[in-house]
Amino acid sequence: MARVYAKRKGRSGSRKPYVKESPAWVPLKKDEIESLIVKMAGTGLTSAQIGLRLRDAYGVPDVRLATGKTITDIMKDKGVRLELPEDVSSLMKRAVQLQAHLRANPSDLSNKRALGLVESKIRRLSKYYKREGIIPEDWDYSMKLAEIGAK
Repeated sequence: MARVYAKRKGRSGSRKPYVKESPAWVPLKKDEIESLIVKMAGTGLTSAQIGLRLRDAYGVPDVRLATGKTITDIMKDKGVRLELPEDVSSLMKRAVQLQAHLRANPSDLSNKRALGLVESKIRRLSKYYKREGIIPEDWDYSMKLAEIGAK
């Protein structure tokens, strides 16, 4: 399948090894991993940051294999949830950075196009998340909302 904004096809990079169960050398048990996830989510980390911390600091290579659930599912079950999905919030931060750059450099046309592409991705994702019921139906993207959420 072709890329959305490039004229090349491309292939995905690396693939995870096909493993069905957690390795025996994982030092933490299921309930310990879940409590760490809840504690880290309480400090404001995203699910990707939690996964990196668990991998690097605690030696848990794959949370889904160790617990049977993803980090996002564990956060949802324990009642710790972010107000926006992680991909939308990171795209909104990127849009705020591009907008600040364009205020300082108004003639930068390539970044003006990049801002349009990022905002298009945000609108497409919001349409999907509204359809799936993850964000409210009345939620709408605006630059003011992105600036408030980026802080």
